Amino acid sequence: MGKRKLVSFDWALKRLLRSKANYEVLEGFLSELLKDDIEILEILESESNQDTARDKSNRVDMKVRNRKQEIILIEVQYEREFDYLQRILFATAKAITEHLSKAERYGNVVKVISINILYFDLGHGEDYVYHGKTRFQGIHYHDELQLNNKQQALFGKQYPHELYPEYYLLKVNRFNDIAKDPLDEWIYFLKNEEIEEGFRAKGLTKAKEVLDILKLGEEERLSYEWHIEELRYQASLYHSSFVDGHMEGEKKGMEKGMEKGMEKGIETGKKATAKIMKQAGEPAEKIMEYTQLTLEEVEGL
Repeated sequence: MGKRKLVSFDWALKRLLRSKANYEVLEGFLSELLKDDIEILEILESESNQDTARDKSNRVDMKVRNRKQEIILIEVQYEREFDYLQRILFATAKAITEHLSKAERYGNVVKVISINILYFDLGHGEDYVYHGKTRFQGIHYHDELQLNNKQQALFGKQYPHELYPEYYLLKVNRFNDIAKDPLDEWIYFLKNEEIEEGFRAKGLTKAKEVLDILKLGEEERLSYEWHIEELRYQASLYHSSFVDGHMEGEKKGMEKGMEKGMEKGIETGKKATAKIMKQAGEPAEKIMEYTQLTLEEVEGL
């Protein structure tokens, strides 16, 4: 039997994997990535206290609480963002403050794990999976700071980095399609939207069942097709913006021209997308969420 196309992971996060019946898929992915037996307790609202348009641009695709009471943020990013590392820092800090009430002590600060599935090349590096965490190293004796006995008994941890946020960057497009271990099998799926017959990573068998395009209902299928077309449009728009910016940069300075071209293209793309959605009868609230335009801008189209 040949390979069958599956829906993209970012769309699945928004539409299919929030159901408790499908937790097995996400638990499998997280278990293989974090090298731990992850059990999801609940999926949380990821935009619970956004007050400004800038906050909404910092949303995550999914926020999960596991049985250890850790918060796991999952985001899929297609478009290049030069300040992406700062953005995920902001999202992590925001999650910490969201889950600590004013009356609570600092010892109750939640552990946050930020997982970022990237379809652009962030920074310079040869690997396709990067893991970042905070360690305190001695500058003279080069030892790593540990928690003292009382702290270890209180928090159940040995090192400060186990209390601090951690970050995972999956640079999907750098993967060479050779799956050497279960995590590679998941990255193969994330890159190609296909699952090979011999793959045995946790969650992939369920993913093959749940994410099968042929099993989608009519409404979900149409929604997914619109999502794919939107991604293609945005990719084309970004490329055009980059080219326009480059050409203008030859006259006025490449860096300034690229920035201006990208900003203009992104704004044009938002309005074009909003027009398509408006013509399709989508409600203003949904158009605002997808395009980050204001209500006045949407109504003025």
